[in-house]
Amino acid sequence: MPQLLEIFADISRWIHYNDPINSTVILYSWQTYILKLREPKTDKRIPKFLIEEDVILLKISCESPREYAILEFLYSTGCRVGEVQKHDIEDINLEDCSAIVNGKGAKQREIYFTTECKIWIKRYLESRDDSCTALFVTETQPARRMSIPTIRHSLKKLASLTNVAVNVYPHRFRHTYACQLLDNGAPLEFIQGMLGHEKASTTQIYAQLRGERRRELYRRYI
Repeated sequence: MPQLLEIFADISRWIHYNDPINSTVILYSWQTYILKLREPKTDKRIPKFLIEEDVILLKISCESPREYAILEFLYSTGCRVGEVQKHDIEDINLEDCSAIVNGKGAKQREIYFTTECKIWIKRYLESRDDSCTALFVTETQPARRMSIPTIRHSLKKLASLTNVAVNVYPHRFRHTYACQLLDNGAPLEFIQGMLGHEKASTTQIYAQLRGERRRELYRRYI
């Protein structure tokens, strides 16, 4: 913006010298245009995450295999809620704890989940007696693919049964997943691939989580 103002000043002097009659109207139009411009956003908020104790409390509050499966899948894969909602049973490979994700821009990537997640997905699928192809379905009959609002609501319900003080929503598990990878020494390039980020700059935001996580733990326990 400062450089643009300098250019505007130079143009103003040139117009005033070469076209003094129309300079007022021309300069007013230029000034109106420049005032509408905004400085580019350079600061990005540090992603909010859950600490391990919060996740444990949420797990304890689960009352059904579906709640366990959703919670574990979000926590151990870092998937976007839209990706979770679109998952079909055929996308899951329980043998090697992996899944195919159809992410943004119709791009596919392979993700992995924990043995605990595998156990709960298996129990959840065994508890179902419907023919719906979706991985997560409604409890009401006929069973249909769960909607994103329903997934959000299920997490809110779990949070309401615990002493978790922070707001709980699907994307917070994605941030938590990235934070865990950072804590375990994973390079940002690997995290970028696991999260399905197209731009490395998006993943760079998570580098700030190292310090923020320490501060959060300090606030909790000191």
